Amino acid sequence: MITAHPGLPEFDYIKPTTLEEASTFLAQHVGEARAFIGGTDVFVRMRDGAWKDKYLVDVKSLPGMNDLTFDPVKGLRVGAAVNMNRLIASPEVNEHYPVLAEAAHTVASYQLRTRATVAGNICNASPAGDTVGSGLVLNAKVHVHGVDGNRVEALRAFFKGPGKTVLKPGDIVTAVEYPLPPQGSAGKYLKLGRNAIGDLAIVGVTAFGYPDGAATPSGYRFFVALASVAPTPFMPDMALLSEKPITEASINEAAELAMNAVAPIDDVRGSARYRKLMVRNLTRKALMDVWEKLVG
Repeated sequence: MITAHPGLPEFDYIKPTTLEEASTFLAQHVGEARAFIGGTDVFVRMRDGAWKDKYLVDVKSLPGMNDLTFDPVKGLRVGAAVNMNRLIASPEVNEHYPVLAEAAHTVASYQLRTRATVAGNICNASPAGDTVGSGLVLNAKVHVHGVDGNRVEALRAFFKGPGKTVLKPGDIVTAVEYPLPPQGSAGKYLKLGRNAIGDLAIVGVTAFGYPDGAATPSGYRFFVALASVAPTPFMPDMALLSEKPITEASINEAAELAMNAVAPIDDVRGSARYRKLMVRNLTRKALMDVWEKLVG
């Protein structure tokens, strides 16, 4: 049973000077060491007794972790230690990836966003992660350093279950890379929570679309990512919006498809039935918003 505690348990603070040193230490202390950057989730779970790590390995100052760069060909690279307020304030993010900035702005409070990171949101692997949906629809890549060196993982194949990812012992996420979105694209993130600000999502919907001459007959391609309605962030198939002309009826059909594709659970934040219905309603609303942006 998890109970609240008045303070953090004792742990050793480890501050490696290289990624190699950090990966080696984590691999040698599986089950008792954890990498951390912002600590917004780590410290809460340790305080509540859910995590009992003996060592916290601070990786936020390692090379590249604080880099936020944009290349007009390669796209956006967000170092794992870049906090969400810095991301939200970036002119390049707002110009080219507004749906990512919109999602980050819904996370917790301003104070917590000075510590919280997109990489942490991803590595936490919560089905309710706010910024994960934008990464899925934008086809983001996760850069990982492990004991065998560097590799890149597709975000769409990154999650294996609640709190579970493809990361192996010794792995450290160093950056998240977002390719340049197609010209003329538009996105929208809608979040339903119990409170207007700072709550976990009961349902989160990210919609994204762009003109594509190969998508006949509509001439557009759409993606939707859903949060808090499956064991992992989920992308229902939106192919019908390419195969049919875009109308209110086809958008309603796509929203019904999204609703029928999920099997959420009942919990303290909402019933399964309520979540399914809100998937339909929010998907419809998000797709309509994106469609209106696309047609100007």
